[in-house]
Amino acid sequence: MNFKKWFSFNKITKWFTISEAEIAEILAKVKEELPTTEALLIGKSQAGKSSIVRGLTGVSSEIIGQGFQPHTNHTQQYNYPSEDLPLLIFTDTVGLGDINQNTEAIIEELINNWQQESKRGRIFILTIKINDFATDSLQQILKKLRETYPKIPCLLALTCLHEIYPCEIENHPIYPPDFDNINQALMNFQETFKGLYDEIVLLDFTLEEDDFTPVFYGLEMLTDKLAQLLPEAEAKTIHELLNEEKGKQLGNLYRDTARRYILSFSIMAGTVAAVPLPFATMPVLTALQVSLVTLLGKLYGQILTPSQAGGIVSAIAGGFLAQMVGRELIKFIPGFGSVIAASWAGAYTWALGEGACVYFGDLMGGKKPDPQKIQRVMKEAFSEAKQRFINRD
Repeated sequence: MNFKKWFSFNKITKWFTISEAEIAEILAKVKEELPTTEALLIGKSQAGKSSIVRGLTGVSSEIIGQGFQPHTNHTQQYNYPSEDLPLLIFTDTVGLGDINQNTEAIIEELINNWQQESKRGRIFILTIKINDFATDSLQQILKKLRETYPKIPCLLALTCLHEIYPCEIENHPIYPPDFDNINQALMNFQETFKGLYDEIVLLDFTLEEDDFTPVFYGLEMLTDKLAQLLPEAEAKTIHELLNEEKGKQLGNLYRDTARRYILSFSIMAGTVAAVPLPFATMPVLTALQVSLVTLLGKLYGQILTPSQAGGIVSAIAGGFLAQMVGRELIKFIPGFGSVIAASWAGAYTWALGEGACVYFGDLMGGKKPDPQKIQRVMKEAFSEAKQRFINRD
């Protein structure tokens, strides 16, 4: 049988033709099954809450600032990587520590907001600057939350360590820092919040222009603590998101940011393909990739409808898949439309994201996208990513 003839471009195109209503329905089902973590960030302004989001997602402070949206009167929320398919949901308390804020109203709102049962992993992250000892309102809020939700773990993050380094210290020491004033502050907070937290971590997440290295000082310890406190699936997802090899930078602002989103969607694709769900078929993979291309298009200044994004997916992926017949995909025929192998789904989504970046990059530069260049990039990206996603389990 001539598989290449059977595996025609027209047949490929049909696989990517899904109505917007079907895409929405599929994404809703996928969203239910994702190992998503909800983190309630509690802390005063400038205490490092947004820096924790930046460290865990790898995206810039500007994008994070734009991503937070009003949620309730006293909270704002940021869904990463997207509103429709979040792996991480950050809820930030607003105005804590302000003289005019009603602490009781904030507590009541937070409790009501988290009353609904959820299958997601949940955690409280309390951020306090290490030189801030005016913490009465924070203690009051955390005590009430822990009384109401005793099963939700709490991580106490002490931030801005460099503000109390000895005068002669100009950069971060080997982690953890061993200075008398930091050790004393740590003991004071341990005593003050005794019984209100499960784990404590020292962090100093700065900006590149601050000239401290590493920029995310204590990030590895943060992820280790989260792994101890969160369910296995959610903890594994966070580790995957922070995998340096998969998220390595290319020295380009757009590509750096895009790779973070590509990694997130590749993890989703591998996750839903690995679970024996009745809807884990080719349309699921297509819906995820339509969402990815829509998000990447927005990053590059192209606002797309799901139908337009689907057309781009079809154009990019069709030629790529046709090249793969007889090598990579032969083992999936005729069962290609049922269950996609997790490693293949993750690597394929990664390759599509890389191809989309080339496509949108050409448009941004005023060029006509080069199909051969896109196919070449996707082929190389798939080959590199396939082994990584096979090994990720």
